[in-house]
Amino acid sequence: MAHSIPKTMRAVGFYKYLPITDVNSLLDLEVKVPNILPNEILIKVKASSVNPIDTKVRAPKPNLEAVPKILGFDGAGIVVNKGENVKLFNVGDEVFFTGDLRKNGSNAEYVALDEILVGTKPKNLSFEEAAAMPLTSVTAYESLFDRLGLTIKDKGKSLLIINSSGGVGSVATQLAKNLGLKVIGTASRQESETFTRQHGADIVLNHTNNLIPQLEVNGYTDGVNYILVNYDPYPYWDTLMKAIKPQGKICLIVDSSGLVDLRPLKDKSVTLVSEMMSTRIKYNTEDKYRHNEILQTVSKMLEDGSLKSTMTRVMTPINAENLREAHRLIENKHILGKIVLSGF
Repeated sequence: MAHSIPKTMRAVGFYKYLPITDVNSLLDLEVKVPNILPNEILIKVKASSVNPIDTKVRAPKPNLEAVPKILGFDGAGIVVNKGENVKLFNVGDEVFFTGDLRKNGSNAEYVALDEILVGTKPKNLSFEEAAAMPLTSVTAYESLFDRLGLTIKDKGKSLLIINSSGGVGSVATQLAKNLGLKVIGTASRQESETFTRQHGADIVLNHTNNLIPQLEVNGYTDGVNYILVNYDPYPYWDTLMKAIKPQGKICLIVDSSGLVDLRPLKDKSVTLVSEMMSTRIKYNTEDKYRHNEILQTVSKMLEDGSLKSTMTRVMTPINAENLREAHRLIENKHILGKIVLSGF
């Protein structure tokens, strides 16, 4: 039995792609509650987190939307309706989820999602704590295990995480530490260094200075085995080429702002991989259910304490004013962990 579901809902969205300083960049709206497809569930949103991808999608451009675009690519809530082909969840289940970049997101009272984008909310976490985790956890998990191919056999090897105090970096640090890797983070402020160490980093370098001498002082004169880059790789490219060991692996999760020289990779036989959380969903790959499997694994890790929520701030309620402030903070690049908005 579906819950009593209204025909319209409150949401935050936009028609024009404007600077976040413009009051019209994000608007309080009243829109229709989305319909669900046979493989989808309808979730009543309790909390929604904000990610850099939100700001990139919203960034100024000449496009004009005929219907409002609603952002929000991870959150937590309660299942209130399910399609006829849904097998993984039932009405009343408490869940957390990533979004679908092709659809409207969780900055609304209700969101409709394919069941494979959803996981069981950890029982020991609040909706806000849970909402902070899906997108960054899937991205970090895929980066380390599916792209870099890390296993327990890599215990003792070194992983450099560029920008380790953000959402993905703080999850990746925990996952790598659980495997027994030597984790080297980077930060630029005392509070971000402290945050990185709290999540398991053995060493924290200052990424406003040359990283190579800092690696050498810490004993890594021959470089590191793996590098995860959670920032534009362009300004770091020469450093990455020097810092990676022969036959090492580098994973990028952010687009490069400029052209880079791939030739140094060949001399060291370095593997360069990329991570995009939505690849399996966008291209309907044979292993697309891996997305749900990762969310369920992350849920168990959060419950047993081997992974901790990286939520650092809650803003209430979910409205245009608060979302504009969250976007502004992210665009200023001084965020530790994740910002979550809670309730309407």
